[in-house]
Amino acid sequence: MALIQFTRNHTDHSTDKGYQFEFFCDRCGNGFKTEFKASVTGFAASALRAAGGIFGGILGQAGSSAYEIQRAVQGPGHDKAFREAVAEAKPHFRQCPRCSKWVCGNVCWNQKRALCYECAPDIQTELASAQVQATVEQLKQKVAAQDMTADLDLKGEAAARCPECGALTQGAKFCPECGKPLRPKNQCSKCGTKVEGGTKFCPECGNKMG
Repeated sequence: MALIQFTRNHTDHSTDKGYQFEFFCDRCGNGFKTEFKASVTGFAASALRAAGGIFGGILGQAGSSAYEIQRAVQGPGHDKAFREAVAEAKPHFRQCPRCSKWVCGNVCWNQKRALCYECAPDIQTELASAQVQATVEQLKQKVAAQDMTADLDLKGEAAARCPECGALTQGAKFCPECGKPLRPKNQCSKCGTKVEGGTKFCPECGNKMG
């Protein structure tokens, strides 16, 4: 339909009371809603329907007939209102000669390049974005090069929560809530001495643990 050639998307908000349309940018989806235009025929039919509902009988039938007449003649009135809506909305959009999309002029149009921002991004915006992305990437690389485990016991069996009370251990050797030891004890296979997890040799007999 040639009437909406400047935008791929539109919504018809028209009712029997009048006409209103909303057109959307092909790039960002922002909408422009046209001014509501009252329908004289619609108001007349609504008035007759209201009168018919109050008084009933013949007047009610007249209201129904008027409604059918209003529906029959809505086509030309609707088309005229739509053409006017297109003329009202079109100045708010620009067509990109590269991708042929119709985009909103205040957000998605690169006035300097006469192209949409998808085809001709704003250099300063792209530069700012690239700088931030590079900063984040360099930050990740520098953090990855750091030894973040120097203060952690990597060999002892870790527990996220205390097995006794369920409190978060926060990497401690004893529960910060109940004080119970969080490192499980191992038993020496030679002398039976209980030792902390991760111990290499038994402190009683010197037997190699594990």
